[in-house]
This record gives sequence, structure tokens and C-alpha cells, in this order.
Amino acid sequence: MPLPDSTPVIVGVGQVSERHGEPGYRGRSPVDLAADAAREALDDAAIAASEIDTIAGVRQFENSLPFSQAPLGRSDNFPRSVAARVGAAPYRAVLEVGGGQSPQHLVNEFAAAIAAGDARVVLLAGAEAISTIERLSRSGDRPDFTEHAPGSLEDRGFGLEGIVSFDHFPYGLTEAPTYYALFENARRARRGLSRAAYAAEMGALFEPFTRIAAANPHSAAPVARSAAELVTVTEANRPIADPYTRYLVAREKVNQGAAVLLMSLAAARRLGVPKQKWVFVAGHADLRERDLLARADLSTSPAAVAATRHALDLAGIDMDGLASMDLYSCFPAPVFAVTDAFGLSPDDPRGLTVTGGLPFFGGAGNNYSMHAIASIVDRARAEPGSYGLVGANGGMMSKYSTGVYTTAPVAWKPSDSQKLQAELDARPAPGEAASPSGPAVVETYTVKHDRGGDRTGIVIGRLESDGRRFLAHGDEILDLLTEAEPIGARVTVRSDDDGNRVS
Repeated sequence: MPLPDSTPVIVGVGQVSERHGEPGYRGRSPVDLAADAAREALDDAAIAASEIDTIAGVRQFENSLPFSQAPLGRSDNFPRSVAARVGAAPYRAVLEVGGGQSPQHLVNEFAAAIAAGDARVVLLAGAEAISTIERLSRSGDRPDFTEHAPGSLEDRGFGLEGIVSFDHFPYGLTEAPTYYALFENARRARRGLSRAAYAAEMGALFEPFTRIAAANPHSAAPVARSAAELVTVTEANRPIADPYTRYLVAREKVNQGAAVLLMSLAAARRLGVPKQKWVFVAGHADLRERDLLARADLSTSPAAVAATRHALDLAGIDMDGLASMDLYSCFPAPVFAVTDAFGLSPDDPRGLTVTGGLPFFGGAGNNYSMHAIASIVDRARAEPGSYGLVGANGGMMSKYSTGVYTTAPVAWKPSDSQKLQAELDARPAPGEAASPSGPAVVETYTVKHDRGGDRTGIVIGRLESDGRRFLAHGDEILDLLTEAEPIGARVTVRSDDDGNRVS
């Protein structure tokens, strides 16, 4: 049967990048990079920017927290600044909440809006210029990236609820690697692996990623590395938060932009977009985890697994039916959450990434998965009828958005994300002890290393009396945390005005 005219379809994608010291480097701002990617997406579809009725922008890191700074200034209306650069005057402009799920969530949201008749031509765009901004902010000739873009803006805020807790800051949980290290060590314990065996497993996971990044012209770190090289501590590969070394964490100092152009089938036909450019969203889902201490299992992500499975179910395929995939890889833990559930191997011939992953291709802030989507779209076009999956993780393994892409014509199907979310939220979970005291056991941990060699121990434990969970300082048991097997160890927790401590 013919597809409805309102069926959403991706018709254009674009990616741009630059590395300092290489030919063509221009020191572009985030707006400039996003606009150049948007021009590529428009050129890909061969349509005029004046056709865009809606633009949605991905939030930069320098505008993702209440205390974030923009050293060189920034636009006060990022989406409309991008629109102005390309000659568009959309009636609606959106600035999405923070989080790596943002690009895929925007595809899901605005594909649904197109299907409902609430939009016809939608541009999604984002970029980061963290490398350029850091370099130029130290120079004597500082550019000013401040700009005012007139027009309405639907600013959705930071979206930090349930992701970042300022109550965690005193314990050293101030950045993503520390949170993810807690998940990683919980998984190591579940698998019963030694520190060395688990390091080897992380290295084996990411070694193929480095080879893909090395062949990607947009990569920030196009260097193939062995599994051993990724996990061996050196001056260049210093410890970050046990069990992570520098090579295992997302590389945020990049200059990259990407854009995706969606429209209805009616618009695609009216504007003469060739059918070989059309890529359909065959499946999708958007789910989230509970707050950190309210999760049933810190070693995995049920939301990521359920979102991936539901997107595949909507597409009418299973994992074996995919020709390509990109699993969000800010750290090993989010990749393992999916590979464990679906039995995927690090040496899967299809690869677990199409870009090279966030530590090697580059973690372009919240916008990384826009690059993954653009790359999957290119793969789908190169192999008509094939299916590709994008899994986009946000926050502290907090949100997960998925999309399945194909050139095979398929009608838009609403997801059951709301029902699935209710099922996830109904799972039993441990309570939290606000002021814990007494015998306890270590559930997971990490030791954070700063550049000066100082270490901070962080412990999540359970009270022996009732199983309630708590967060605590672990500096009094650093020897246990660094040299022995902490997980399952009996400790004593006490609470005072300075917080919770274990000994």
C-alpha cells in the first residue's frame, strides 16, 4: 500500500570538522561549524534553506550546566544563528536539553511531528569547537563568538533532573568518568573478573573502534591502537578514574559539526528530492534510567537494552538483521550494556561503531550521535534495503534514544516508550540511607586521579542491616580500593557534618 504523504524521511546529512595545525583550519565557532554541516545537508538534498519551517539545535557543553562558561562568548539563540547563516527563516526554533541522547531524540521527536502534520521540513544541527575555543582563549588575539540572533526560541533548559545531583559533588562525583567508573567496576564484579582481565576486556572492545577512527577523515584522533596500548598506563595514557585510562574516555576537545534534514514524503516529492536519498526511520525509542542510587543494578542499563530491543521490534528485525550500528561509546560501560544483552562480540564483522567512537572519532559534546546518524544514513544509501542502528546515551547512563534506519519504504510507527518506561520504573530497587551508620559492604567504587597525583576514593555501599544504599568517601580505605578486591568487602560507614565515610 502507498505510504501516507506525512511519512517522515531523512533526505540530507552533513558533517564537517577541522584539526588545528592541518590544512584548511579556520578556527570556526560552533555556529559556523553547525552552519557548514547544515549547508552540506541542504546540498545533499538539493533544496533551498527557505523551505525549512523548523530548526532544532543541540546544546553545546559551554551551555549545558548552570555554571558553564563560554570563554569566547556564544550565541544567545544558537538555532536561529545557524538558520541565519544558511539563509533560513523557520517559524519555530528549538534548543534541546543537554545529553548525548539529544540528536537521536530530536530525530524521533520531529519525525513524529512530521507524521502528525505539525512540521514539514526540519533541520537538526549541532557542533562543538572545544579544541579551538581552548586554544584561542589562551592567545593574545581572542575572537569574540558572541552574537545575538533575533526571533523566538524554545529553550528547553539544561535537563539535569535525575542526571546530575549537586549532593554528589562533595564526594568527588563531579564529572562523567567518575560516574561511569562506578558502573564499570560493578560490571567487573558481576563478571567475576580480576582488574587485569577486565582491563584486557575493555581494550579488546575499543581496539576495533580505533581502526575505524583511523580511517575516518573527521576523526579527532585518527590513530589505530592495540588493546594493550589502550589500557597500559603511560605518561600520555594516565589514570583518570579506576578502571579508566585516558584512552578509554570520550575525547571532548574536538571541532566537529553535523546536521540532519528531515521532511515529509509530500515535501520530498514536491521538492524533487531523488528517491535514492530517502532514508526512513523504521524503529525508535526513548527511555531513561532512575537516579543513580535508585537503580536496581549499577552494572548495566535496562533502559538502553529495552530501547534497543523496542526499536528493532518496530523495524521488524532482530540484531542479526542489522548491516551496521553505532553504539554510544563515551566509555566502555554503555557499549557493554548493549553487547552483553544481545550477545555481540567486539570483533563483530559489522563493527560496533561507524564513526570510530567518542574516545577516538571524538565526543562532539552532546552532538556526537548526529555524526553517527549521518554516517548510518550514508551506509543505508550505499546498501539499499539494509538496516542500521544508532544507540545514543545521555547523562550518567541516564537516557537512551535509539533509531533504526533503512532505505526500504516504511510507514512511521509510534513507539511504546511510555509503556516501557512505566515498566522500567516499576522494577524494585533498593532504598537510600541518608545518614548511614554501621556495618556495610562495598557495592562498587572508583578512585579518581588528578594530574598532580592526588587520589580520591568514592564508594557506593549497602548497609548490612537492611540493604539500603549509600554514597561515601573512601579515602580511609584507599589501599583496599587500589590494591585488593573492594567489592563485597565489609566496611563500617559513619555519617557526620562532612558526609558519609567508610573505614
